[in-house]
Amino acid sequence: MYVVGTAGHVDHGKSTLVKALTGIDPDRLREEKEREMTIDLGFAWLRLPSGAEVSIVDVPGHERFVKNMLAGIGGIDLALLIVAADEGVMPQTREHLAILDLLRVKRGIVVITKKDLVDQEWLTLVMSDVRETLKGTALESAQMVAVSSVTGEGIKELIQLIETELKSTPRRPDTGRPRLPIDRVFSVAGFGTVVTGTLIDGRLTVGQELEVLPKGLKVRVRGLQAHKKKVDEMSPGTRTAVNLTGVDANELARGDVLTTPGWLRPTEASDVKLRVLPGAPMSVTHNASVILYIGTSEVPARVRLLDADELKPGETSWAQVHTEKPIVAVKGDYFIIRNSAGTLGGGEIVDPYGRRHRRRQQSVLERLSVMERGSPEEVVLKALEASEGSECRVLASRANMAWADVQGVLQSLADGKRVVALAERVGQNTLVYSSPGWKSLQDKVRQVLEQYHRQYPLRKGASKEELRSRLNASAPAFVSILRRMQAEGVLVEEGATARLPAHQVRLAPEQQAAAERYLRALTEKPYSPPGDVTVDPDLLNVLIDQQKVVRCTEDVVFAASAYDDMTRQVTERIKQQGKITVAEMRDMFSTSRKYALALAEYLDQQHVTRRVGDERVLR
Repeated sequence: MYVVGTAGHVDHGKSTLVKALTGIDPDRLREEKEREMTIDLGFAWLRLPSGAEVSIVDVPGHERFVKNMLAGIGGIDLALLIVAADEGVMPQTREHLAILDLLRVKRGIVVITKKDLVDQEWLTLVMSDVRETLKGTALESAQMVAVSSVTGEGIKELIQLIETELKSTPRRPDTGRPRLPIDRVFSVAGFGTVVTGTLIDGRLTVGQELEVLPKGLKVRVRGLQAHKKKVDEMSPGTRTAVNLTGVDANELARGDVLTTPGWLRPTEASDVKLRVLPGAPMSVTHNASVILYIGTSEVPARVRLLDADELKPGETSWAQVHTEKPIVAVKGDYFIIRNSAGTLGGGEIVDPYGRRHRRRQQSVLERLSVMERGSPEEVVLKALEASEGSECRVLASRANMAWADVQGVLQSLADGKRVVALAERVGQNTLVYSSPGWKSLQDKVRQVLEQYHRQYPLRKGASKEELRSRLNASAPAFVSILRRMQAEGVLVEEGATARLPAHQVRLAPEQQAAAERYLRALTEKPYSPPGDVTVDPDLLNVLIDQQKVVRCTEDVVFAASAYDDMTRQVTERIKQQGKITVAEMRDMFSTSRKYALALAEYLDQQHVTRRVGDERVLR
C-alpha cells in the first residue's frame, strides 16, 4: 500500500480535492469546519481503477500550521503539489515545495485546482509559472494536470496519473524493524488507546509486543486497522491505526515512535548532512537555535557546524544537532529545521548517535562521508569505530541495514579479521568490535591491570567488578570480553579476580620476615592464637592464598596446621558420639568460647558439620 500526501498554499483547495477524489472529507475537527481551513492532519483513502487502495494525507497549508504539515509529509510516497489556478504560486507553495525537496520526496504530480474559476489563457500562464518554479527541484519533471473539484473536470485524469506514478514507485523496504511515528493519539470507548501513523521499515501483527520511544513504555497490539477495516498484519508503507493495551492515551503524544523492543534507543545528538535552502530567510550559524522536525516530532535544538562557522542560503555542511529532549532517529532519516523566520533547511541523519567532536577534524569529516555514501562494509566499520564495540542489533540500527545484511557483512568482516565478534557465529546479541577497537580495549585492560598490580603487588588480582566498571561494560558484555581475553592470553581469571598472566605475588625480604613472625605467633598457642598479633591485610591474604593460615572470622585466624588438627579431632569425636557442642570443642582444645564458636561456625560454612539446635553433626 502507498501513501499520497498533499502540499500547497492555504485555501488552494487541497481538502476539497481530496474529497472529490475519495468522497471523504479529511477536515475532521470542528474548528476546521468552521474556518474552512485544515489545521491538523486529515486522512482519507482512494481505490484506484486497478483495485489497489492508497492512503491520502491532507496537510495544512497555513504558515502557522507548517509543523502539522511536516508531521504528515515525511512518510509519503507520492506528493500532490496543489496550486490554485486563480492565485498561482504563493509563499507556502514555495515553502512546501522546498520541504518536499529536503525530505527527498522525488515523485509528485502538480495539480492546478479551481480550473473552473479561470479562462484557458490565464490557466496557461499559471501552469507556465508553476513549471518555472519547479526548476531545480525534485519535482522539476513532474506531470501536471488541471482540475475542478466542483465540476469534476480532470479528476479521472488525475486518478489515472496517480496510478501510473505509483506503479513505478518502489515498495517500502521491509527491514524487519517496524517503526510507526505517531501522528495522532486518541481513546475509543470499549477499546482504549489508539494511535495512527505511517508504518515504515517492517510489519506489525496483532498480539505483538512493542515499546513506545523515547518514553520506553511497554505495550501490546490489541488490534490493527487500515481504512476502517480490521486486519491481522500491516506491511510497510501503510497508513495504520493501532489499538494498544498497557498504556493510557494521555501517556502518549505525537512524536512518539512505536517499534519492536531492544534495537532502537533515543538520542540527543545526531551527526547530519545539513543543507540550507537557496531561498532561506537567513544563514545558519554555528550553535544556532532552531526547531527540529523529524518523523512526527518537533523539538528545540542547537546546530553545531563541524566544518564551517556559517552556512549561507544554498550551502551544505556537516553538522551535529543537539536536541533539548530525546528523539528517535535512524540513519537515513530526513529532517527539517525552522525558526521564527521560516524554514531554513534540512538534511539527512548520518549517525543518530553522534559523539562529541572537535570542529574541523578531518578524521571526523572523512568518517561521516563514508557513513553517508560508503559501501555496507565501510558503513559497518565506521559505525563500529564510533561505538567502541556494539551489540549487532544496535549496529544494525546505527547502520540502518536489515539484520540479514548486517549479519552477512559482519561474518565476512570477522572471517577477514577486520572485526572481532565475541561468538563463533554472529547473532543479534553478539558483541562485536572493529579490530583496532578490540586491540585498543586489550591495551586498556592491560594498562588497568598493570596499574593495579603496581599499586597492590601482594594481591593476586583486581576485582572483576572493578575492572568491569573501569571498562564501562554491561555485565553480559563483560562476561564475553573476559572469556575472549582469557582465550587470547591477555588475562587470567581466578574466581572473583583477574590478573595479567605474568603477575605473581612475590614477598620482599621484610615482608617475608613479617610473615614468618606472624606464623610463629599463631603456632605458639595454636588453639588460642593471640588476637593482638596482626599483619598487613594484603600480606594476610597472601598467607591465606598460600594455604598457610585459615581465617574463620574477621579476628580469628588459625595456622593451617592447627586448623587441620582441630578439624580432624572434631570429626573423630562426632563419629564416636554422633554429635558435639561448642562447649565440648572449647574443653577439647582448652581454649575460650570465642575460638571454639569461630571454629564451629566455619566448619558449618565449609560443609564439614551441620548445626542441629545447640549441637553439630557431620554433613
